[in-house]
Amino acid sequence: MNLEKLKGHIPDTVIAQIPDVQSKFEINTPLRLAHFLAQCGHESGGFKAVSENLNYGAKGLMGTFKKYFPTEALANAYARQPEKIANKVYGGRMGNGLEASGEGWKFRGRGYLQITGKSNYSALTKDTGIDFLENPDLIATTYPLMTAGWFFKKNNLFILCDKGATREVVESVTKRVNGGLIGIEDRWKHFQEFNKLLVG
Repeated sequence: MNLEKLKGHIPDTVIAQIPDVQSKFEINTPLRLAHFLAQCGHESGGFKAVSENLNYGAKGLMGTFKKYFPTEALANAYARQPEKIANKVYGGRMGNGLEASGEGWKFRGRGYLQITGKSNYSALTKDTGIDFLENPDLIATTYPLMTAGWFFKKNNLFILCDKGATREVVESVTKRVNGGLIGIEDRWKHFQEFNKLLVG
């Protein structure tokens, strides 16, 4: 696979990580790589963000996390306090302890696919032998692409990727990554770009 074609389209630091991730997680066709990079590219804002930005104002909280912030008063009490927001939104789910435990913040989204929650960090630790429970920031600083590859393989996403280069396939992959179709236009745009470069 000619990774040189990706130069100028994604950062060189990301390209350098691809061969290792490909061999570990069976990203062994240009089509699989195009789907994988499209999702990573969208989730990380063009491979820039490696840690979830939870710096929401009250309006943003009520829009994005309406379930957790049904009133303006509650949203105002949490606005612009990322750590407090993470503990509220992620507390008591995804393997995290309740809000007061601080685990919502400790295990917030990191890496190019925003791996979130103690359950995922725990499974990642078990599967890779790297202690992400004790060192959660390693996902952001050292292994942003590797952890994304792990997520794809763990969730059998490559089976979906193999179905082709259509928008329907991108949508089905997106649903597994995102839980819905948030950002689908951007993901589709990324996919078309990478698919053209890699597959031709």
